[in-house]
Parts: sequence; C-alpha cells; structure tokens
Amino acid sequence: MLQGLAIMMLSILAAVTYGVVHDQFTARICIEYFTIGHPPIFTVPVTSPTIIGLAWGVIATWWVGAGLGIPLAIVARTGKRPPRDARSLVKPIVVLMLVTGALAALAGVLGYFAASSGSVILLEPMASRVPADKHVGFITDLWIHLASYLFGAVGGLVLIVQTWRSRGKVG
Repeated sequence: MLQGLAIMMLSILAAVTYGVVHDQFTARICIEYFTIGHPPIFTVPVTSPTIIGLAWGVIATWWVGAGLGIPLAIVARTGKRPPRDARSLVKPIVVLMLVTGALAALAGVLGYFAASSGSVILLEPMASRVPADKHVGFITDLWIHLASYLFGAVGGLVLIVQTWRSRGKVG
C-alpha cells in the first residue's frame, strides 16, 4: 500500500518538476502563450515568466503525473508477480521525462522553422489576439506543449507495459 502511494507521488513529483522546468523555457519563448492563450490564474495581472512558469508548470502537470502514477502503481504492485517498488522506477521515470523533453525541444525547433517560413500560421481567434510579432513564438510554444503531452502519454504507456512485463511470470 505504501509503495503504491510512493509510486503515485513519485510520478506526480516527476511530472510537476518536468512541467515547471518546461514552462520556465516556454514562458520565456512566448509569454503570450500563457497570458493570452490560457485562462487567467491570478487575480491580478502577472507578467513574470518565472511566476507564470511555476504556476502553470504545476497546474498543467500534477494531473498528468497522477494519470501515470495510478496505473503504474497498479501494474507494479498488484497480483501474484514479484512487485516493483518506487525506488526501482526512479530511473525509468527520469528517462521518460528526459526523452519527452528532448522530443518536445525538437518539436519546438520544427514548429519555429515551420512558423518562420509561413508553412504554419496562427489561426483565428488567436491570430487577432496575439501580436503579429509573437506568432512564431506562440506556435513554437504550442508545438513544444503538444509534443510534451503526446510523447509523455505514449512514453507513459510504454513505461506501464514495461513495468508489468518486468515483473516476470508467477512462480
């Protein structure tokens, strides 16, 4: 029971850490991605990329960590197969975060070049709301964020399956 909870907490901590670091970069690429492209989360206007990155890094990822941690804890702990503990999942979770981050960065580079060349444009209603000189940065951030969710989800599913398979067969 405690190990299952530890796996869930490890997953949430890893996702939130990823989200905060991720959003420290993307808030500096295009703050408008957060201030215009997202609903306001503060009662007063906040323009600090650091504060916005911290807040959105937590808000947008704690549930992703729970979405990974719950099934991961189940496949790591339930049944008659030899269980996995939280410590044994630290390295695979770190690898998942690093690979997701690298693929998101690559997606950002591709998004930047696609937007810079005019191959991809910002559509309405966002195109009118975001200053024209910020469109490329906004699209870059969008591609980074979409890639993080996509590759994080796919990688999370792979980790869940690998964890189940790593437990071997029943006696």
